[in-house]
Amino acid sequence: MPTLDLPTADRRIVPYRTSPPRVWSGGAGRPAFNRVALAAAHVVADPRADVDPWLTPAIDWDATIAYRRHLWSLGLGVAEAMDTAQRGMGLDWDNALALIRRSLEAARDVPGATVFSGAGTDHLSLALPPTTDHVIRAYEEQVAAIERLGGRIILMASRALAAAARAPDDYARVYGRILRQVREPVIIHWLGDMFDPALAGYWGARDTDAAMDVFLGVIAEHAVKVDGVKISLLDKDTEIAMRRRLPAGVRMYTGDDFNYAELIAGDGQAHSDALLGIFDPIAPAASAALAALARGDKATFDAILAPTVPLSRHIFKAPTRFYKTGVVFMAYLNGHQEHFTMIGGQESARSMVHLAELFRLADAAGLLADPDEAASRMRAILRVHGMGR
Repeated sequence: MPTLDLPTADRRIVPYRTSPPRVWSGGAGRPAFNRVALAAAHVVADPRADVDPWLTPAIDWDATIAYRRHLWSLGLGVAEAMDTAQRGMGLDWDNALALIRRSLEAARDVPGATVFSGAGTDHLSLALPPTTDHVIRAYEEQVAAIERLGGRIILMASRALAAAARAPDDYARVYGRILRQVREPVIIHWLGDMFDPALAGYWGARDTDAAMDVFLGVIAEHAVKVDGVKISLLDKDTEIAMRRRLPAGVRMYTGDDFNYAELIAGDGQAHSDALLGIFDPIAPAASAALAALARGDKATFDAILAPTVPLSRHIFKAPTRFYKTGVVFMAYLNGHQEHFTMIGGQESARSMVHLAELFRLADAAGLLADPDEAASRMRAILRVHGMGR
């Protein structure tokens, strides 16, 4: 197995020997799951485009859609144009809508492929203070655009609403207005401020329990229009508490990239389904684990996912909003894209020491598909940063 020199946090360069690759066997055809499983998918930048990367997104559409096909082949659905796709951190609404259109078109050729798409308010200018009426019109515009394409909706959290709302009732009014209009039940996403500091105090309260009460009130009033809720707070106790209070028929989609394994497995009373950014880089393991769980083989489910959790906690470590860098780096290591370049220049958001530890943890989890190729790609990045030969 290949050996390469990797930097450590104490400024040393230490040899690391990779492990043999793991073969993830899902059997013939798409695997069957007893959980709904959506991967929030990343976008692949186009490094050949002559643009200013911090200002103008340039997307390699072929590679981006190819990655969606990879996820569908493993039985995972796609949560499109979400935070993992750098929505609000490089991906603007025009490109998000183009991405949604292309994904929906590609999904029509894949039996059983699932796509839910993010509708938000990110095209709304914040140059002047927004009002809740501005927020409603912005949500309506994006929802209508996605529905015209035949898409299902994920209602994303809104920075504009966080800025405009003066009380919890403002959230209830905005979400109520949108939920009464949607054609099909939606997923509502509560994204915590560790992912986006502009969303602090969402639902009109800094206290999590008080915010949950507001959120649950909105869901209870409009339950027929809610497929499920995704909470991304990295707090398993809050998720379990909320899961127990959801109306019948409303799913809890875990967005907890720290504790997803135990939340998906369940606690004897209920379980969470999944809508996770970490399912993008660990897709083969996630698919194999979910297939084992559907067979009633929880021991295999646990054994597969347990070593992925340290990797996920590393990728999503604070500042959590920079986790996308690790997601794309994994795609680069595993040959799903030929470069480590991101829209918004976000490849620079994590240190080489961070990426080296990611390499070690991915190897320990059996998630380097071809260790020789992954080591070669890691060496190339190290050389660019003045490390290695």
